[in-house]
Amino acid sequence: MRIDKYLKIARLIKRRTVAHDACTQERILLNDRPAKPGAEVKPGDRIEICFGTSRLAVRVLSVPEHVSKEQAPRLYEILTD
Repeated sequence: MRIDKYLKIARLIKRRTVAHDACTQERILLNDRPAKPGAEVKPGDRIEICFGTSRLAVRVLSVPEHVSKEQAPRLYEILTD
């Protein structure tokens, strides 16, 4: 699954277009490298998101096509705040 879509489905970023823009501005790192919006995400990958001066790092646990709001936090494990 594309990283911009995963960020939206996992509800780490509210909209896919915002996730796409964050990737093109190199605010999203996938396995410690800047991620392009079309980069593929798989279980075990590490995603780091830069929100201004703070950072959020998560490990991908699963990559389903559809998920409910309640199940979204189960898609990743938070590594740092």
